[in-house]
Amino acid sequence: MTPPGSSSPSAGNKSSRILIYGYGNLGRQDDGLGVALVEALEQWAAMEKISGLDFDSNYQLNAEDALALAEHDVVVFVDATAEGDAPFVFRRLEAHATIAFSTHAMAPESVLALCAELYSKQPEVWLLTIRGLAWEPAAAMTPAAHANLAAALAFLKLWLQATQ
Repeated sequence: MTPPGSSSPSAGNKSSRILIYGYGNLGRQDDGLGVALVEALEQWAAMEKISGLDFDSNYQLNAEDALALAEHDVVVFVDATAEGDAPFVFRRLEAHATIAFSTHAMAPESVLALCAELYSKQPEVWLLTIRGLAWEPAAAMTPAAHANLAAALAFLKLWLQATQ
């Protein structure tokens, strides 16, 4: 399955070091989709004994994450979104520095630009956005978001298996 806005599964050569990085707030309903996907994918990779994958998650992206990008050949950022097509969109990113009030809560394109500037590295970077519907604090993930998460997880497993 290749969703709109994505390329076919090919994350480079078979020996690529791949980072799956989810971000979002687990305490705000569907906002935690990125973190939930990383947790599920990490369990799957351990059960299947898949090597070459690293996992990380955080509340938001920061300048410090540029180093993690520099240490990998391929990076897949995973985040929830209130916009776009359901159940998810998978697309390649290009470096793009943006000016912000702070280096906290950076866009993935800005982290990639910082990686290129500081470490002279430009890994292949993808963004998987999973459609969420509700963002209330201290509320459970919506059933629709759970279904979107399952679809995104199934897609990413296939995409990663194609790189092994």
